[in-house]
Parts: sequence; C-alpha cells; structure tokens
Amino acid sequence: MRIAVNTRLLLPDRLDGIGWFTAETLQRIVCNHPEHEFFFFFDRKPDPRFLYANNVHPLVLHPQARHPLLWYMFFEWSVSRALRRNKIDLFLSPDGWLSLRTKVPSVAVIHDLNFEHANDFLRASHQRYMKRFFPQFARKAERIATVSEFSKQDIADTYGVPIEKIDVVYDGSHSYYKPCSDIERTQTRERFADGKPYFIYVGTISRRKNLTNILLAFDQLRKTHNSDLQLVVVGSRYWWQDELKEAYDNMQFQSSVHFVGHVGSDVLSQLMGSAEALVYASVFEGFGIPILEAFYAETPVITSNVTSMPEVAGDAAVLVDPLSVDAIADAMYQVSTDESLRNSLIARGRERRELFSWDRTATLLWDCIAKVIDDIKQ
Repeated sequence: MRIAVNTRLLLPDRLDGIGWFTAETLQRIVCNHPEHEFFFFFDRKPDPRFLYANNVHPLVLHPQARHPLLWYMFFEWSVSRALRRNKIDLFLSPDGWLSLRTKVPSVAVIHDLNFEHANDFLRASHQRYMKRFFPQFARKAERIATVSEFSKQDIADTYGVPIEKIDVVYDGSHSYYKPCSDIERTQTRERFADGKPYFIYVGTISRRKNLTNILLAFDQLRKTHNSDLQLVVVGSRYWWQDELKEAYDNMQFQSSVHFVGHVGSDVLSQLMGSAEALVYASVFEGFGIPILEAFYAETPVITSNVTSMPEVAGDAAVLVDPLSVDAIADAMYQVSTDESLRNSLIARGRERRELFSWDRTATLLWDCIAKVIDDIKQ
C-alpha cells in the first residue's frame, strides 16, 4: 500500500501539539509497518530526523502552507497533483487538512473544533477558512481520528457526520518528562524564577488558553497571601493584546511573572518537573497534552472543568471554572499550601498517566487507518 502523509508541521525544534502528535505516531507507524510505503509531503526541505525508516519517501511540495491562500494552493493543487503522480492509495492528514480535489481515500485527524465555538480564538482570516473547509474535510474523509471522547461527540454534533465514522486515539506524553531531583529543582528555580518556588503555564499564548485569568488569579493570590511564589510562562506570544496586555500591565506583582518563550524539550522537562503545580485553565481543549506531561513529571495539576480536560485529568487534578479568577486563585493557594493534597494529586497522576502513551496512540491511529485499507482492498 502506498500511503501519503501530510507532514508540513514536522518542523525541527518548532513542534507544537499537533506537530508532536505527528512525529510520535508516524515514527512508530512507519517502523511497525515496513510492508507499506509512506510518502511524506513537506512544504520545505525536511529534516533528516523525520525520515524514520527506509520505507519513507520525502517529497517537498509548494508553496509553504502558512496562510489561508497558501493552504488552499498547497492542498488543492500541490497535494492533489502529488497524490495522482505517485499513485497514492491512501492519504493521512494528522492536522485534519484534506484535498477536496482528489478521490484518494483519506483519513483526517481532527484534534478539536475550537474555531467553531468562539470568534476570537484565531486570526479572523484563519478562522473563516477553517469554518468553511473543515466541515467539507470531515464529510470527505473515509474515517476521522480525534483525541478525546469530547471531541468525537463535538465533531459528530457540529458537522453531522456519523459518530461510528470517528475513532478516538488520544494523545501521549514524551518520555523526557520525569520527576526532578532536589538539586535539579534548585538549579531550575535559580535560572528561571529568582530562586523561588513557582507555578508553570505551558502553551501558546492565545485567547483560548486563558492566560489573562491566570495572571489575574496569580496577582490575587499574591495580594491575599504572604507568599514569594512566582509564575513561569512557557510559550510563544501568538496573541498579546487587549485584555491580556491590560491584565499584565496592571499587575501589582508583575515582576514575579517570568516569560521564557519557546524552550527545548530538555529545558521544558526541567521546568515542568520543578514547578509547584501546572496551571492549565484553558477554556477549550481537544485533549490538553500538558496535563499528561505534568503527570509524568509528578507535578500537581490545576486545570479546567470544561471540554476535554476533566476526561483527561480524571480525579488527578484540581478542576476549576476557567472563567472564575477566584476559583483559579483558590486552587493555586490550596495546592501550594496543602502538602496532603499535593501528594494525593501526584499519586493519582501516576495512576492516570498509565492510560495514555504514544505507543497506544500510534496503535489506535493505525487501527483507524487499517479500517480504510480493508475497505480499499474489498
């Protein structure tokens, strides 16, 4: 079987959540299935690290797909042409984008539909494009994979596709997340948090990640309680305006917030493992990989009680209303002062993390693909 894969998000040292999903699953799938040929469609020169086995054939298609017009040209012209020229039997898209101009059977991984539920989560041009085309992608796909039961139901309800067409494959965590020693914790605090204990936020700085309320809650915590706790923010500034900028500019304890930008996996592991708690109070997630990463780092988790996050966290996190600054601040206070609660959360996290792994994700994704392969052979 000749299987083409949309690998445009495999960017060295710039992998986001979907990029990690793509890298971790493809590495396992191509190595576990040498009987198939895989054609990786990049939009720039590929890094050799992403060519996982001898059965991988890299192809560079143009243009680089980073804007709605370029998305259209890449998928509707370049991808469809490459599928035809290379006699592809099946097309897999780990980020959900498909080509509507091809009859090649397709599997789309649609991680979530955040762009369908609010008008301010993405740039307006990006949101318009996705709201126009993703319903068509969902209907065109022979099968859809997604990362939570919440997203499965959301896709079925929002796009009217049969729920039996959707497979849940979940997400996993990277192997480098692990508990830190006392020495590592001290060194990490000295480097990033003025030598003091800190909460950590991990994620792109965008509206749906709710950093505004996290900043407000942290400032409220510091005003209310005598504490030297810090807040370390890990993530690129995709969005920095309006209420977020206002919240930060008006903080009394602004100097206790440390923006470190995008960091490498080794540094992120140290940061996560040395934190007092992860504060992940997003308003919408299809899964929420940092929750799982914190479980592996044995760091307590504060997360939201909406969308997929309760499904992922189970009883191993403090769940809060992400729209309530008071609730987030109270949870931060409880986790930072109650040793029994911290130990309980860590212990439950150890149990919860066993439900999720990239090995399991890759196996479930291949099961989804195999259903389409079986239909093709019939």
